[in-house]
Amino acid sequence: MDYNKIAKDIIKNVGGESNITSAMHCATRLRLTLKNYDLINEEKLTDIPEVKGVFKSGNQYQIILGSGLVNLVCDEVKKILGLEENDVSVESEEEGSIIQRGVKLLSDIFVPIIPAIVAGGLLMGIYNVLTAEGLFVAGKSVIDLYPQFTDIASMINIFSNAAFTFLPVLIGFSATKKFGGNPYLGAAMGMIMVHPDLLSAYSRGTGVEIPVWNILGLSVEAVGYQGTVLPVLAVSWILANIEKRLHKVTPTWLDNLSTPLLSILVTGFLTFILVGPVLRTAGDLLAEGITWVYSSLGFIGGALFGLFYAPICLTGMHHSFIAIETQLIAAAETTGGSFIFPTAAMNNVAQGAAVMAVLICTRDKKIKSICSASGISAFLGITEPAMFGVTLKLRYPFYGAMIGSACGSAYIAATNTLAVALGTAGLPGFISIAPQSWGNYFIGMGISIIVAFIVAIVLYKRFITPEENKKLAVTTKEVESNVIYAPIKGEMKTISACSDPMFASKAMGDGVVIIPNEGMLKSPVNGQVTMVFPTKHAIGLMSDEGNEILIHIGLDTVNLEGKPFELFVENGQTVTVGQPLVQIDLDMIKKEGLSTETPVLITNQKEFDIIGAESINYEDKIMKVK
Repeated sequence: MDYNKIAKDIIKNVGGESNITSAMHCATRLRLTLKNYDLINEEKLTDIPEVKGVFKSGNQYQIILGSGLVNLVCDEVKKILGLEENDVSVESEEEGSIIQRGVKLLSDIFVPIIPAIVAGGLLMGIYNVLTAEGLFVAGKSVIDLYPQFTDIASMINIFSNAAFTFLPVLIGFSATKKFGGNPYLGAAMGMIMVHPDLLSAYSRGTGVEIPVWNILGLSVEAVGYQGTVLPVLAVSWILANIEKRLHKVTPTWLDNLSTPLLSILVTGFLTFILVGPVLRTAGDLLAEGITWVYSSLGFIGGALFGLFYAPICLTGMHHSFIAIETQLIAAAETTGGSFIFPTAAMNNVAQGAAVMAVLICTRDKKIKSICSASGISAFLGITEPAMFGVTLKLRYPFYGAMIGSACGSAYIAATNTLAVALGTAGLPGFISIAPQSWGNYFIGMGISIIVAFIVAIVLYKRFITPEENKKLAVTTKEVESNVIYAPIKGEMKTISACSDPMFASKAMGDGVVIIPNEGMLKSPVNGQVTMVFPTKHAIGLMSDEGNEILIHIGLDTVNLEGKPFELFVENGQTVTVGQPLVQIDLDMIKKEGLSTETPVLITNQKEFDIIGAESINYEDKIMKVK
């Protein structure tokens, strides 16, 4: 597979290199921040075989590629754009609501460390399988039956605990980097917080005497922060800000020595004296509070969370669950584990079941091919192709999946089925569940699948029309042969009404003149760009039917030397109806005392009929060539 070619195709169809301000990825999606979202050619983008779906969320354009592939394609995109791993778009940070920015912040911090946490979680699941009594034989575990595996199980336990024991190191590195500080100082601060000379956080509250430091008469607990989240996030922010401020005021010859020293020293004292103890308590209360609410509401709470989990995913707010879930699992001895993971699993398989319902109901081969691949992907824990490619487009299967997820999640909550590790929230996710709850986990999945499947079929047959069914199969824009569509929004007149005598005389060709009221010029045909004037004020096109078209933006605008125009295409480029060609600064043209009248001419002397109304919008039919 040519990852470089995939990256180039994606870049080309989102407006080119100059239109991209930042690129990053999550588990399945390439996330691009663009300058102008009108330049996206979504039809051609979704025609790329490896692209499973596209959508815009907040200020990011997200392209679904799937796990594994997205990493490789994102690397190629960054190489082409000349972006470094730590490049951050300032524009993207400032856009969106406070909630959106907060969710994005947590996502950017935790997504890079998810592989380490998932690896530890899955290893923890394997350890649980080896040590759980009664899983295969009554009253005995695997290592009881086969003692030769005891040391292997012990090693796996060490491997699995490492990511959670040293979680502050991982979060410290990622968070400090995100906050604009030196990530290695963040990692060092994380190491300080889990130093072996400190009492382990897991031993706190077990009756062990807590060691203290006496700092000028102030008693400070010498306790580590293993498995914590909130204290490390706050400490990383403080560290990054102290470091950045010191860089500004410290002489360059002293900066490399004093800035790291003072940053760690000041942050370290603040951590153990104030920030750490306060936020450790806050984190514990948050985890315990969420668990209490979930437990108190029982199956009703589970049903509500399962019902709204898919809509929450659409907003991207599910990324904020990572911090909460990590805290719940790290404190599994008191919380019992995480209810978020099994709920996510119920939602994912419900989406897969709804897609399979569409697969059975539809007769369209194109839709069937989309459903088969995206349905399997959802059952395995990746729902974006199913949600954005099928269920959301048809709406009612999405409702069926929500209802199925609610029913399965209600059962999971009623049976107190919790995850003790992170992993793949789908059929393979049982390994992240406590072994004694495997049966309930699969029963919950069965309920989600059956209910979602049945409800989706009923709703599909009851509400979905053949026209809506065709939404999935359309990948290219259908246009009428020999029809020219409006390239710009405004008022249309015959070319003889143009105020420029040369155009009005039809010396350059016959057609229409448009007085625009919006500044985006789009392609009026499927075809090719045959000519672009150096001053960008005029562009020539050849339609697929052989119609030669000239669009002249404004009158006498050649004298403006291209200043009011931002060109999005080049000579020889293939274009489709509605594809942006030029961004026009209409105000600049008017301030120069020039007319914005835009002639649209057929220059190869073909006869035509004007078929559009006087007031036209983008892509309205304006001329029919005979």
